[in-house]
Amino acid sequence: MSPMIDIQLIAAVTAAACAIPGVFLVLRKMALISDAISHSILPGIVIGFFITHDLASPWLIIFAAFSGIITVVLVELIQKTGLVKEDTAIGLVFPALFSIGVILIAQNANDVHLDVDAVLLGDLVYAPFDRLIIDNADFGPKGLWTISVILVITLVLLFAFYKELKISTFDVGLSSALGFSPVILHYGLMSVASVTTVAAFDAVGAILVVAMMITPAAAAYLLTTDLRKMLILSVLFGVGSAIGGYWFARWLDASISGSITTVLGLLFLLIYLFAPSKGLIAVLFRQSRQRIEVSLLTFLLHLNNHDSENERRVAHLQEHINWRKVKANSVLQLAEKNNMITIDNQIVSLTDKGLEFTEKALDYIITNKDEKIEDMKDDFFLFRG
Repeated sequence: MSPMIDIQLIAAVTAAACAIPGVFLVLRKMALISDAISHSILPGIVIGFFITHDLASPWLIIFAAFSGIITVVLVELIQKTGLVKEDTAIGLVFPALFSIGVILIAQNANDVHLDVDAVLLGDLVYAPFDRLIIDNADFGPKGLWTISVILVITLVLLFAFYKELKISTFDVGLSSALGFSPVILHYGLMSVASVTTVAAFDAVGAILVVAMMITPAAAAYLLTTDLRKMLILSVLFGVGSAIGGYWFARWLDASISGSITTVLGLLFLLIYLFAPSKGLIAVLFRQSRQRIEVSLLTFLLHLNNHDSENERRVAHLQEHINWRKVKANSVLQLAEKNNMITIDNQIVSLTDKGLEFTEKALDYIITNKDEKIEDMKDDFFLFRG
């Protein structure tokens, strides 16, 4: 295969491998821990290299995973003291561990191709040239094989422990009651995140690993609350952004890793703005509708409490409720559109429908019964926010 195809394959497979643990990190509100792991596994890599003297050794991944688990344990120990919050604990732990890794490299590995820039940024351009050669047979880029194996293992673990992961993610108490160990599942997830991170180091670097883990999952979370759909969307977003970022980089003649991260960011921004139910525009529109609905309810309650025609004149209503003319007119139009009032010679009266809704609303407010006000509004309003 050509280097162009190799690069896209490595980026796509890495994105898929990162997206799966990323979904659970986002759902568990542990997105920042991915950044901590991506930096703090550096001393694990360095120590593994000192023992094996081989950058291609699988022991590096094992030591890195162990370093990631140590990061999580230290963060939780500091957090459990109650003296600082989780984000502060993360900010204390990972710079310390990362600094230890930097010092170890500076003091003992200056003559080895194991530098901080490569770890942080990675370079997909060179990934296709590090080949897996066995008995003079070229099996393709090492990075692709490594991350593919990690992806397969992640998928096997996901299918094997999907139910346990789902329950422990949403209800730790129920997980314990059913006999699942939340602690084992938690550290298992952290191990997978650590292994995935270090496997992607050579190809994409720590910064892009964080983006690939969190951004697709966060974008998928804005579109669905179904875990299966979220996993599928997260993988699709990651793979699509990886391939799209590659072509974006070719068009700009820029860094591939930087371009992929940019595409991920733009994808999240679009979904953040335009997601049907959780997007910013949808939320603002819904809040605007809800404010109008509250104003309508206030207006109908006022009419229900006043029988005098003088109290129900349009001009007097605007003064009595202390609304500006534009707002008063919009509420009047909405009430009339929904057939809740009639206006005759500037006198406003409740219709049977308006009276029924007002009485049900009063009953709901006073008794606080289980009926939901949203269901009532669905029955009576022509629009819903």
